[in-house]
Amino acid sequence: MAPTADPRPHRSALREAELLALLQTSLLDATAAEARRLLAGWWGRADLQGERVKPVRRVATEAFAALTRADTLTVEERVTDPSDGFVKYLLRCPDGGLIEAVRIPLHAPGHFTVCLSSQVGCAMGCVFCATGRLGLRRHLQAWEMTESLRIVRNEAPGRVTGAVFMGQGEPLHNYDAVLQAAHVLRQPYAARIAADAISISTVGLVPQILRYAAEKQPFRLVVSLTSAVPERRAALLPITHKYSLPQLAGALRTLHEACGQRLTVAWVLLGGINSGEDEVDALQNLLGDLPIRINLIDVN
Repeated sequence: MAPTADPRPHRSALREAELLALLQTSLLDATAAEARRLLAGWWGRADLQGERVKPVRRVATEAFAALTRADTLTVEERVTDPSDGFVKYLLRCPDGGLIEAVRIPLHAPGHFTVCLSSQVGCAMGCVFCATGRLGLRRHLQAWEMTESLRIVRNEAPGRVTGAVFMGQGEPLHNYDAVLQAAHVLRQPYAARIAADAISISTVGLVPQILRYAAEKQPFRLVVSLTSAVPERRAALLPITHKYSLPQLAGALRTLHEACGQRLTVAWVLLGGINSGEDEVDALQNLLGDLPIRINLIDVN
């Protein structure tokens, strides 16, 4: 967790019920409608400090300003790829940690999704991932993820209609904060992103996948498989030594039974390594009884 001298919750990481409970600590007659309108005002404007959101009472607006934080991240750099319109952001957290976010244009003109980081660094050590070489510095707090999207969204020349937790870090290693951020982003009075347009990636943390299934989370879970051959996957994704492919396949069956969603498998395609017929056969044997969608990713 990032160190901060301010213990107040950040307004970019609050849901309606949480804000209402907070307001009622100093304003007993605060209402759910006021909490919703205050959050809508915050997400709809660059700054709400000192402003009144109509028709919210001034006393409620003042309580909101007093009880919550509104600090943000600093944009260190923006890099635009002219060939595809992707914009990569380098963001600095208050404690100096650096993370990335990417604005990704969708096929629908004027619509974008944002790729979000969940950690500073990563503990998983996947051999093809540059972030994995950094090691884990710390987990991001929920507000740092939602604020990343808010910053990118406020600069987008159109609507942000999707979010993917596929940037730096292993999202399910930071389970509680990532799920809090995802639920905030789907609020109609916050980022207004549909649950099925929010994807959460994992390299295969089996206990967290089972928890996700038990909670019947509404978001799309993307599993970075990359190889269905046990020895090869273990060489590429060290997490395989802890959670085997049969354990992962069992967790994915449980997830499918609980949520009924088609599973998305991400496959970082490494020519001559995991692109042969043996992988096709191994994948069929591992997950052939499940409805899956395979997302092939060229190694960068």
